[in-house]
Amino acid sequence: MSGTKPDILWAPHQVDRFVVCDSELSLYHVESAVNSELKAGSLRLSEDSAATLLSINSDTPYMKCVAWYLNYDPECLLAVGQANGRVVLTSLGQDHNSKFKDLIGKEFVPKHARQCNTLAWNPLDSNWLAAGLDKHRADFSVLIWDICSKYTPDIVPMEKVRLSAGEAETTLLVTKPLYELGQNDACLSLCWLPRDQKLLLAGMHRNLAIFDLRNTSQKMFVNTKAVQGVTVDPYFHDRVASFYEGQVAIWDLRKFEKPVLTLTEQPKPLTKVAWCPTRTGLLATLTRDSNIIRLYDMQHTPTPIGDETEPTIIERSVQPCDNYIASFAWHPTSQNRMIVVTPNRTMSDFTVFERISLAWSPITSLMWACGRHLYECAEEESDNSLEKDIATKMRLRALSRYGLDTEQVWRNHILAGNEDPQLKSLWYTLHFMKQYTEDMDQKSPGNKGSLVYAGIKSIVKSSLGMVESSRHNWSGLDKQTDIQNLNEERILALQLCGWIKKGTDVDVGPFLNSLVQEGEWERAAAVALFNLDIRRAIQILNEGASSEKGDLNLNVVAMALSGYTDEKNSLWREMCSTLRLQLNNPYLCVMFAFLTSEAGAYDGVLYENKVAVRDRVAFACKFLGDTQLNKYIEKLTNEMKEAGNLEGILLTGLTKDGVDLMESYVDRTGDVQTASYCMLQVFVSCNFCGKSISYSCSSVPHQGRGFSQYGVSGSPTKSKVTSCPGCRKPLPRCALCLINMGTPVSSCPGGSKSDEKVDLSKDKKLAQFNNWFTWCHNCRHGGHAGHMLSWFRDHAECPVSACTCKCMQLDTTGNLVPAETVQP
Repeated sequence: MSGTKPDILWAPHQVDRFVVCDSELSLYHVESAVNSELKAGSLRLSEDSAATLLSINSDTPYMKCVAWYLNYDPECLLAVGQANGRVVLTSLGQDHNSKFKDLIGKEFVPKHARQCNTLAWNPLDSNWLAAGLDKHRADFSVLIWDICSKYTPDIVPMEKVRLSAGEAETTLLVTKPLYELGQNDACLSLCWLPRDQKLLLAGMHRNLAIFDLRNTSQKMFVNTKAVQGVTVDPYFHDRVASFYEGQVAIWDLRKFEKPVLTLTEQPKPLTKVAWCPTRTGLLATLTRDSNIIRLYDMQHTPTPIGDETEPTIIERSVQPCDNYIASFAWHPTSQNRMIVVTPNRTMSDFTVFERISLAWSPITSLMWACGRHLYECAEEESDNSLEKDIATKMRLRALSRYGLDTEQVWRNHILAGNEDPQLKSLWYTLHFMKQYTEDMDQKSPGNKGSLVYAGIKSIVKSSLGMVESSRHNWSGLDKQTDIQNLNEERILALQLCGWIKKGTDVDVGPFLNSLVQEGEWERAAAVALFNLDIRRAIQILNEGASSEKGDLNLNVVAMALSGYTDEKNSLWREMCSTLRLQLNNPYLCVMFAFLTSEAGAYDGVLYENKVAVRDRVAFACKFLGDTQLNKYIEKLTNEMKEAGNLEGILLTGLTKDGVDLMESYVDRTGDVQTASYCMLQVFVSCNFCGKSISYSCSSVPHQGRGFSQYGVSGSPTKSKVTSCPGCRKPLPRCALCLINMGTPVSSCPGGSKSDEKVDLSKDKKLAQFNNWFTWCHNCRHGGHAGHMLSWFRDHAECPVSACTCKCMQLDTTGNLVPAETVQP
């Protein structure tokens, strides 16, 4: 390699040694050097490694190529190809005990002198060494030597044995190769095929040739210019890479007629290509005068099927150093590690980082692969751990059948884990709405059942100007306070808040008992106080202080309450007004705010955000007049909608405001599961009486809407439900068949063939999608879902005469193409 750029080789079996080949051979030892000073004579290779020079061999001048012996013994045996075609065995170690020490200095001499271009040790028979030489018209260019051969001719001309560095003993010369191949041709590169000891791939002058040593008279070859740097993929022995100028060709030896892939041509000639020995299908290439090494990842390359099939690759570049790179070498065992050398013999130890592939599992586990390593992201189980992802929560809730209890609706918050107070408020609200709707439907034929699902905001508006206040006595105090007289609407609001049960009885005793059983002592005491029963409030606080999990400070609060006085300028009132804000529990805070507030000025209670919305609303229904109550409910509703607080469903009900609130909640939390189950409570109501038109209402008293009416499961009946089960008024007619809604599509006279195509089941159940009520939210026209789909396959406008609404284009589903219209 005299006068050329240096090359570099890692030792095949000594993973901490490498050789730099230039005008001489230099052996280096690599050692860890993390955050430590370098030893004298050491070279820094990277942040955590350094190299120390062990020995130099200057006995083999005019080097053109070098190959490291693949066996363990001797440990540092190298074959050096010289400019005169000779191959010399040399060593960089002092292994005098090796049984192969007689090999050192042995030479293999061709018949005619010419340059040796390449060397390759046989990986299966370590004694075989192949040499590729320049062309000579009377000689072979591929010579295979047996390094243990002792054949020496009787007469050796002096010019054959004279070396540039002096004389050598004739007993170290070998002139008879084991095999001779490639007559009258030149060999530029070669490599052994690992699958067979006697198969050799050679890059000849104008072709790639596979020589079978069992029959040297025949060879398999393909004409190509890409004959330099032939190398076999160590993980896929039928895949070979070679190059010519700036282009790399990838070959499949099972289909050797042409390359299966030609990589992107580089603007400068290539100097080296090499497969990574620790990574499947990773090829590195280097061009002349470049500090970039290009990597081609063919790990997922499929086997070619057709003539035109090309495997896909991923290309990227790495820059191991700032200077031009003369050569590089992959480490034989360390994953993706290489060392590079520059023309001025500066070296750099470099690791190619793998592309990271991320994968989310259906159960939200995160894993990623990097090389041979597989990593999993696991949450630490600790009290201070972050809140679980909403996807994980929804999965766990689904496993517990969350949202599917349509009879005891309130239990769904327990199925959700009983951890979120907003979910608890939501499901109790829906439970009370369902309960009191059924009760009102059975008692009166009016339209008040739908008012319950409209929320307290609509209930309060319906009773404006109908309520007056009156003075009520306290229990345990000689005092009177103005409280609003409870009409039917305010009683309904208190029932939805959970303070009182069904019926005309307005006693909060059962509610207080349930709070005490659940250990909510502070809340129970506050509700008792709001109902003017200070004696009961003190009693509850004392019970809480004496319970196992109670707070002893509740006795102090009870003592403070017992000293209540109505005098405005009393020391008790002054101290409570000052110190109440220091209380940690919001219910204790609002108790003293209530006792120290002026009549009608209860902002300290109404705007304490840490108190449950249902308790604040119930308090407002008892103490605020109609105008104040309406303004307060309106303001609180807007706050709940903006914050996406599910407690606000108590106010909005399942109205448009409720949908807006649910939308804000989903935007904030991503909990589409709760939103979906909540919207299942929405039903199609009659225009006349407002009741649900569910078929179940026509046969039995309303016992909750099962999932059959939403298309989850079908009813086996084929009965027509063409009128409201509550008031018996006819349902709207389908805009296409002109028959009242509720009539199954299959029963419609004059049904077209296109109608029959959209039937989703042969038994034509009432719950199938074709029979669903469908209408446009813009023009309010609609009909059977099957008829609407059939119509909008061929039309853009509404089917109703004189209506120009383009209904389907208002929704994203309008751009979808039915499956049966797609051409194969």
